[in-house]
Amino acid sequence: MLETTLSQLEQLVSELVQQNQELLGKNTSLSAELAQAKDENESLQLSLMEQEEKQGATVARIQALVERVSSGPVSA
Repeated sequence: MLETTLSQLEQLVSELVQQNQELLGKNTSLSAELAQAKDENESLQLSLMEQEEKQGATVARIQALVERVSSGPVSA
């Protein structure tokens, strides 16, 4: 009986070690994916900020043109 219990315990420990190794591998993979996603997110945020700056400059130019057209004399 003790031998059977010991064998079962060894088998369970072996399975747990195997599962632990698999989980460690998945954790490493997920950590790498997370780091890549963070880098991509930062890049996208910088790109968004650049686009917002360009849009702001374009809006300012359009407003200046509209003001020029609105304040200038109208000739027919």
